[in-house]
Amino acid sequence: MRVVGKRSVRGFDAYFGSLVHASARDDIVDSARQQSFIAAHLLAGLIALCVFPIYLVLTGKPSLLGAIAFLWFLSPIGIAAILSRTGWFRAAHLISAANFAGLITYSAWFTGGISSFLVPWFVVVPLEASLSTDRRVVGWATFTVCLGLTVLASGGAFGLLPTEQTVPLSPTMLATFGAVSAVIYAGGLAVTLQLVQLRSNEAMRTGEERYRVIAENVDDLITCHDERGRVLFASLAAQQLVGEPPAKLKGDGLFERVHVADRPAYLSALSRCHSDNVPVTVEFRVRRTAAVSQDGFGWVEMRCRPLSPEAARDAGVLPGVVAAMRDISERKAYEAELVRARDEAEGTSRAKSQFLANMSHELRTPLNAVIGFSEILNRELFGALGEERYRDYARLIHESGEHLLNVVNDILDMSKIEAGKFKIVREPLDVASLVGSCVDVMRHAAEKKEIALAAEVVPGLPKLVADKRACKQMLLNVMSNAVKFTDAGGFVRVTARAENGMVVLEVADNGVGIAEEDLPNLGNPFVQAERSYERSYEGAGLGLSVVTGLARLHGGRLEITSSLGQGTRAMIWLPIERPQDDASEDPARLARVTAA
Repeated sequence: MRVVGKRSVRGFDAYFGSLVHASARDDIVDSARQQSFIAAHLLAGLIALCVFPIYLVLTGKPSLLGAIAFLWFLSPIGIAAILSRTGWFRAAHLISAANFAGLITYSAWFTGGISSFLVPWFVVVPLEASLSTDRRVVGWATFTVCLGLTVLASGGAFGLLPTEQTVPLSPTMLATFGAVSAVIYAGGLAVTLQLVQLRSNEAMRTGEERYRVIAENVDDLITCHDERGRVLFASLAAQQLVGEPPAKLKGDGLFERVHVADRPAYLSALSRCHSDNVPVTVEFRVRRTAAVSQDGFGWVEMRCRPLSPEAARDAGVLPGVVAAMRDISERKAYEAELVRARDEAEGTSRAKSQFLANMSHELRTPLNAVIGFSEILNRELFGALGEERYRDYARLIHESGEHLLNVVNDILDMSKIEAGKFKIVREPLDVASLVGSCVDVMRHAAEKKEIALAAEVVPGLPKLVADKRACKQMLLNVMSNAVKFTDAGGFVRVTARAENGMVVLEVADNGVGIAEEDLPNLGNPFVQAERSYERSYEGAGLGLSVVTGLARLHGGRLEITSSLGQGTRAMIWLPIERPQDDASEDPARLARVTAA
């Protein structure tokens, strides 16, 4: 029998729970309140339906006023339906209080007025409204009761009450019935209130247990602060983070353990979080016991969030700030190591660039002398050399000196770019003249290798605002590579066109080409495509890196496409107009050009 009874109770509970609005089903307390309200009103309407046959037996055919009263007794079912459909709990209580007080007033008006046996039911109206836990609803219910009593008393005083309906029961029995039924209904309300309270306590215990488990097992230190920054609560992670029990951090305990230099930042974060009602994150050092750290102080990161008045009320504290702190000492040590390594790398890079610049300057002076004297010997300006081999030796010395001077110049340009000392002087530049002069310079080298050198400039190209010397150097370097890596009988074609607000200087050849895996590394200093060239060509791998750096200084770029054995296309993209963010005007950015 007990099992059947429990199943019946669970069945009723599940049914009334299904009538709760979806917005309240996830909250145990709100769900219990709505469920109790709906169940009470549905049962009240059903009881009215059950009592109606008895009423008919006792009184016979009902009058119009009696029929209205009966239909009014069914209204709680409609109110329950409104709550189930909308979830408007407070509005449903307001409607119910007004409806209940009106129903009692109407029924009492025809059963004796202020002396009616239904008057005790007025007490039930504010009791039912108290289930809403809203003082305004209770106040409204009390007002409707007082209004109903006033109407009944006024009707009796001025003789407005109708003739009392005859009921085959004595006044004593009617009074007893009214009082007992009101007490039973009030008792049901009390039981309902107790059930809601039990569910509320159960939900609170469940929530407290859940948060206690989280607070005790999470590594972060959870603290709650008042408006002055004092700690009201600290989780057990305090022992792990600072080596002290949570009680030692309460009040000003945590503040006293913050490093003196970091206390302004700590207090400022709490103050901004509380006053501006926004999350704030701050890093500071906190003193830790020897049991936790031998360093004395450790870095922590504190993330503050404002505590809403509702959450503060549920937690039993004043509105303030809740914070989570975690140990970031390892991260700060890693960051410090990265900064140290970066400073060392930058220092090494500066030293390297300075060394290359100094070395280049030192080498250029003797090289100029070697080239000059070898040219004098080669031309026999002061007389014949006599032996033919001496003339060949002088020519080889001159060619080797010029090659070495070109390498030194590339190193010097590269070191200037890396050191941020390469100054761009912009001026309007005719693209056709630039291409023509570069073709004239390279024509002898191309004819010497029996390579067809051609140029094509699209008519009507606008003036290019750029550094003339740098543009010529870029184009000559790319053309020199094309001639160098193209065999006899091949071709090198130079074209210039405008595209997307930029001038494109393109150099295409049908030379040895570059392997696809080597393309990403081209443009880095001292990098050559070893597998494609097999070191049969001279060069230090600086030409393209200089072109890359100079193009970026102009706000442009170098693009290379190639296939091994099928030739190469190198395109220099330069903006026609001077870019807004001009690197040539920013020495700090010049130093970052090649690193990009």
